Amino acid sequence: MKKTFIQAIAASAVVLASGCASIINDDTQQINVISSNGEKFEGSIDGVPFEGPGIVSVERANRTKIIVSNTEACAKQTVMNKSVDPVFFVNVLSGGAFGSTTDYATEKMWKYDDTVVVSCK
Repeated sequence: MKKTFIQAIAASAVVLASGCASIINDDTQQINVISSNGEKFEGSIDGVPFEGPGIVSVERANRTKIIVSNTEACAKQTVMNKSVDPVFFVNVLSGGAFGSTTDYATEKMWKYDDTVVVSCK
């Protein structure tokens, strides 16, 4: 009985010290990057090159990211705005300060739009 009680307390401490977004979200997010004209283009995010349109893996971070396009007919830069993932708010209600600070520290509480459109002529 005493052993079960101690295990329950230890499990509760682990859950309360962990953030929901830190548990549920990966370090990276899959984003659909498309062009406004539907044509292929080349670009990079954080210096990592990719070919669009397509799915691009982006590391979650507490900052706005910029898509830099190398294709002449496309905008040279497209801003990817960050927002707080709704999973984070579940953690605020259930996990309190410990969980939410964990989510903030791991930067897994942030998300980018699921689809980003690069303006091309």
